[in-house]
Amino acid sequence: MDLFHADAFEELSLADTLDDWLTLMATGGDQLLDLAVLCQIFRPNARPELLCEEFDLFGMPEYFVRKYMRFRNAHDVMTMCDLLQMPAEMQAANGTKTSGLEVLCIVLRRLAYPCRFADLCAIFPRNEPELCLLFNLGIHHIYDNFHHKLTAFNQPWVAAPELLRYCQAIARKGAPLQNCWGFIDGTVRPMCRPGQHQREVFNGHKRVHGLKFQSIVIPNGLIANLHGPIEGRRHDSALLTASGAMQYMEANCNIDGAPLCVYGDPAYPLRPHLHRPHRGNNLTREQQQFNTDMSSVRQAVEWGFQKITTEWAFLDFKKNLKLFLSPVGKLYMVGALLANCHTCMYGSEVASYFELNPPSVEDCMR
Repeated sequence: MDLFHADAFEELSLADTLDDWLTLMATGGDQLLDLAVLCQIFRPNARPELLCEEFDLFGMPEYFVRKYMRFRNAHDVMTMCDLLQMPAEMQAANGTKTSGLEVLCIVLRRLAYPCRFADLCAIFPRNEPELCLLFNLGIHHIYDNFHHKLTAFNQPWVAAPELLRYCQAIARKGAPLQNCWGFIDGTVRPMCRPGQHQREVFNGHKRVHGLKFQSIVIPNGLIANLHGPIEGRRHDSALLTASGAMQYMEANCNIDGAPLCVYGDPAYPLRPHLHRPHRGNNLTREQQQFNTDMSSVRQAVEWGFQKITTEWAFLDFKKNLKLFLSPVGKLYMVGALLANCHTCMYGSEVASYFELNPPSVEDCMR
């Protein structure tokens, strides 16, 4: 369809049912969705803020679900609804009631790509204030009930037998460290410049205002641990201390008295359970080769960060991440949790590289 042809407006103006709207949007993409909103606004005798009469997940084309909710079909979204224990009925602060499935779909659609709540009116029978309240309701529910899946170390996928499997997978890729089971790194998540406390969240290295998170990525593609947020100005070593990761590894990451370690960048201190590249200008050939070999496998942690913002691109749109106006830290944590679920269901670049399958999504979330 030619989006700039008058017939496009006429065709959209005659699409009265939700199926018609979804079919047109699935064939026309994001531009046609914006055009649909404009066309509906100028339709006479219509409520401009509502473009559909009811929400029907199973009435949506599979292409639409995959593109705008990131899971491949409605059945997988229903599986996530059950695993995230979304209630049959949820009520927002203003008294709006709806199903937990619709709240989850609002969260997925909003996080999938930078968009306005007005854009969501084409899918959900809600006005913008209601969509905002329901979105925040869903974010708080997921975070409050499942953030421990990222912040707590006592998870099945970091048990001692699993750590040995990770060490073997990393060693198979040519890593000189035979006892390395994961990769640790910090990331700065840029956000809109706040109206107050700007110095606290300004990161001089990246030259952005943001919040920092620390992640440990393991070879099956999962984010084994995510700590944060803290102020963007803080150093990675401060984040390491605050996370308690070293204390946990010293107590639990040992096999027959030998330490198992994670590998980080040069900003981290050198410890038995934490290794880093050799530093200095006069490195031996062996030390240079060690750094090169470990760098080639350490890129996995960057792939882990990349998947979060690739699947949930809204988290990379800093103009809409406003401290004191939205739960910026919770949004990233929820995005990481959903990325883990996505990895368990469909795999990831990290898992493919190390040839190690993640656990099932049911095992990951139970």
